[in-house]
Amino acid sequence: MSDFRAQRASIEVRHERHFGNRVLRCFHPRPASLPHMFREAVERAPSAEAVVHDAHRVTYEALDRITERVAANFRAMGVLKGDRVALLLRNRPEFIFTLLGALRCGAVAVPVNAREQAAGVGHILQDCAAKVVVCEADLVPRLPPPDAAPALARILAVDAPPDGVHGFDELVGEVAPSLPDDPGDEEDAEDAAVILYTSGTTGQPKGAMLTHLNIVHSVMLWERYMGLGDGERSILAVPGSHVTGLLAMILSMVRVAGCTIIMREFKAERFNRLAAEERATHTVMVPAMYNLCLLSDSFREVDLSAWRIGAFGGAPMPEATIERFREELPHLQLMNCYGATETTTMVTAMPPAEQASHLDSIGKTVATTDIVVMDEQGREVPAGEHGELWISGPTVVPGYWNNPDATETAFAGGFWKSADIGSIDADGFVRLHDRMKDMIIRGGYNIYSVEVENVLSYHPAVVECAAVGQPDTVLGEKIHVFVHCGEDRVSEEEIREFCAERLADYKTPDFVTFRDEPLPRNANGKLIKRTLREAVTSGTGPG
Repeated sequence: MSDFRAQRASIEVRHERHFGNRVLRCFHPRPASLPHMFREAVERAPSAEAVVHDAHRVTYEALDRITERVAANFRAMGVLKGDRVALLLRNRPEFIFTLLGALRCGAVAVPVNAREQAAGVGHILQDCAAKVVVCEADLVPRLPPPDAAPALARILAVDAPPDGVHGFDELVGEVAPSLPDDPGDEEDAEDAAVILYTSGTTGQPKGAMLTHLNIVHSVMLWERYMGLGDGERSILAVPGSHVTGLLAMILSMVRVAGCTIIMREFKAERFNRLAAEERATHTVMVPAMYNLCLLSDSFREVDLSAWRIGAFGGAPMPEATIERFREELPHLQLMNCYGATETTTMVTAMPPAEQASHLDSIGKTVATTDIVVMDEQGREVPAGEHGELWISGPTVVPGYWNNPDATETAFAGGFWKSADIGSIDADGFVRLHDRMKDMIIRGGYNIYSVEVENVLSYHPAVVECAAVGQPDTVLGEKIHVFVHCGEDRVSEEEIREFCAERLADYKTPDFVTFRDEPLPRNANGKLIKRTLREAVTSGTGPG
């Protein structure tokens, strides 16, 4: 481990040209590719646990043997460098085996969220022209017919494959001759390693091409800002097929030769007990998951003293939740981060010492990344003013797979145009105000729905909430909020009063709908506001 620590301490930033004419600030030295990074972990800590799931414990040495067989078998099946291998798998060891094996044979991994239905799965497999798909047996019916995905040559199913479908044992069985080990080189750094399809809350999902260069920088940023080191143990409680689970957890653990502890699905009671049993040190989750952990009886019954890093994003962490964690687990470092599939990783992180005094901020721009705030004419605005966040750096993807029109629309001058409305103050703190399409215009006033949601998220009874515009013949739009509470019940009037004490009168919700069920989300866990808007427009109201 000592050589790795010395190398890590010597990492510098230098300018390099990539993806045509993008001049980027890049880490140096760094792993040349993901297979190279995995080999470094195996050499550094062969006997360390790499994957834990229930009673299964896999060391790096054993994981090396498994992924070598998977890669060799992919080659034997005709998978060549650059071919796409789709993973329609829930959180389980086979996801990691398939991912690393596909990368090792030079294929491009295409993780697909297991919550995707047949239409979404069919679009992804057809769009990326997947040659092989590895899926769960119960998800085989969601696969498209052969004529809809003509490139698909083989289906491999985990557990009990149905008739006519190959079993996963074909991937992990011995083959001869074995695949020569090739960790890759610097010249392949711009090759796509993973294609992640964006959530597609409107229109068809687009496949963001995550290159080796993107991903290596991503995990190095997580390592730096999370303070990751030897012996880390991370609980994978979000989907491994999502950019957070894949990059911030699975591959970040590979970077530091840490352990990924797999949860099939998140349950707060089980999470707390598993974190105690496995001496977990790290996780990345959404704020609602942290809140549910606090609300679980097991939170006060188990020893969580090893848990020291808790990153979150996607929504603000309620102040009450932060305070309770400070009281119960003062050693736990909670950190707000912001990123997207197209940025491969977080692009802002909140310095821990600044968290309490900047609760409305998503942090400061991370190393190697540039964020500018642009107006509608593509001009940078002064500090503190609102505009669209444009993001550049070695983690920003070169574009979308098989979609030059979407690439041309979303990228300009090496920057990805996020469609998020934000601002950066004179001290460098970034604030996220809204998605461009989510702004509510009430009587001529622009209201950022995120501002209303941020305030409501501080209410101790609110687990999650969303604000949308409801059409109004006089004002144009009024504010309709949807609220999902925990066990504590509140009235509509309490919600409005809570907002009125903290917001301008025109930003106070006009309508409140309480939901017993969580808010609607797509397969990647992103809130689908379209469903809420359609409900208020039709007058039916979501149930």
